[in-house]
Amino acid sequence: MESPEQQLRIEIARGVAGIAAADWDSCAGPDNPFVSHAFFTCVEASGCASDQTGWAPHHLVLRDGATVAGILPLYLKNHSRGEYVFDQGWAQALERAGGRYYPKLQSAVPFTPVTGPRFLVAPAFDRAVVERLLARAAVDIAEGNNIATLHITFPTEGEWQRLGAEGFLQRTDRQFHWDNQGYGSFDDFLAALASRKRKQIRKERREAVEGNGIEIHALTGDALRPEHWAAFEHCYLATGAVKWGTPYLNSDFFRRLHETMRDRVLLVMARRAGRWIAGALNLIGTDTLYGRNWGCIEDHPCLHFEVCYYQAIDFAIARGLTRVEAGAQGEHKLARGYVPRETYSLHWIGDPGFRRAVDDYLRREREAVAAEADELADHAPYRHEEGR
Repeated sequence: MESPEQQLRIEIARGVAGIAAADWDSCAGPDNPFVSHAFFTCVEASGCASDQTGWAPHHLVLRDGATVAGILPLYLKNHSRGEYVFDQGWAQALERAGGRYYPKLQSAVPFTPVTGPRFLVAPAFDRAVVERLLARAAVDIAEGNNIATLHITFPTEGEWQRLGAEGFLQRTDRQFHWDNQGYGSFDDFLAALASRKRKQIRKERREAVEGNGIEIHALTGDALRPEHWAAFEHCYLATGAVKWGTPYLNSDFFRRLHETMRDRVLLVMARRAGRWIAGALNLIGTDTLYGRNWGCIEDHPCLHFEVCYYQAIDFAIARGLTRVEAGAQGEHKLARGYVPRETYSLHWIGDPGFRRAVDDYLRREREAVAAEADELADHAPYRHEEGR
């Protein structure tokens, strides 16, 4: 008699379009917009994540008969760009030793350092079983095709722990998130801060707009218009060209995002003298606001803080959201009320010697990340952190 696991089968979908939206979203759940079928469609159908850009979709689908039991979003990559978990040093080390690091398998939301489920599991199925089967299938594909590594970036803590127990190497990093402690207004949030920090934030909010004639507009849903997207794209491309050389997202991505997900978009735009000069793109989850992309065509003191951080807090309080995730990096966020939170990644490495070297490195890195987070938390701006 077949076991339940033996009745399941794995398929590879060469794009999200090959998986029914209802099946995908039943597994992904409603909470995190970045793991929705609509978002993956935006990045893939626009060509941002495609074979041509080095993000070749190979999504794993676990089926029980005609029923989709689980999905592992997976890409075959020939570079390490757009991931925000940096392994280029590993690639260089392996290649210096005569190995081949690329192509590699990457489970991720393209261009998105947002924590969320990577193993998408239908509600009727056992999560641990589905995770194990999908992970085993991904490793089998890597081994069967002489692919040296497999990476799962920004999974949930639960996935990180469970797959770590299955033998995946564990990595940590940190971001800065803002937590809503039941604030009724921005002033309530400020009241929780040490007086010096309150004064600093009030000063920054004034400087961002006063004297410059700058207006801030927080736009979502049907309030968004083509002019807003065109202006934001202009700002995004201008900033991206300076910071990264080649920005990841294109006009078709923004058009598709507007058409299919505008109710889950918060676009904060700054306008001066009749011209849009800066903007920040956020996506709205069930309980979290996710800050993603920023761009500007004019530099003004504190405008970045206002558009990206303070407007996000205002919106989260008004909507009753519990958290703002403000994206990767940025210790400057600490002074603005964002505190360090651990993020996770998982790594499978086929070569035993290389695996041992990376495992030793990750152990020491985890200790350093934890120590740094503790030190940063000691400098949080909240009154109770200072014993006041």
